[in-house]
Parts: sequence; structure tokens; C-alpha cells
Amino acid sequence: MNMQQIMQQAQRMQRDITKKKEEIDKMEFLGKSEWVEIVFNGKREIKSFKILKEIDGDDKEMLEDMIMIAIKDAFSKIDKESESKLGSYASMSGLF
Repeated sequence: MNMQQIMQQAQRMQRDITKKKEEIDKMEFLGKSEWVEIVFNGKREIKSFKILKEIDGDDKEMLEDMIMIAIKDAFSKIDKESESKLGSYASMSGLF
């Protein structure tokens, strides 16, 4: 394989990585706990946020915990999708 072929292959891989990353960025990921639903896009930007339960003053700390659970749930889904689509490139490009 000559240098030109290697460069062409690298450019194809870069285009493929960029395309897959753009696909992930446009996707929506639902993070959910018992009390909260949060939707993020693949860039980890919040798209929507819902509190599913009536909250009184005593439940404030529990609500905060439920929000964290929902955020972690959504981020886990984003990470899984990224690994699924881009994992094969990780060792070559240092993405993860």
C-alpha cells in the first residue's frame, strides 16, 4: 500500500467517523428515574425536562437524587450509542 492509498483510507475513515458522530448528535436520549424524565441530544444538551410526581417541600432532596439518576441514565445511553457506532475507531483515533 502506498502513501496515497493510506491517505485516502484515512480520509474515508475520517468522513465515516464524522458522519456517525453527526448521527449521534442528532439523536435524542431519554434519561428516566421514578420522578423525572430528561431528554438530551447526543451533544449532551438538554432538550426537555419533566417532573413526573407532585413534590412537596420534604421531597426536595429525593427529587435532586432522581434528577441525577435520570441524567446518568441518559448519559449512559449516549455513551453506549457512541461506543456502538464509533468503538471500532477508538483505538486508532483516541476517541474514548
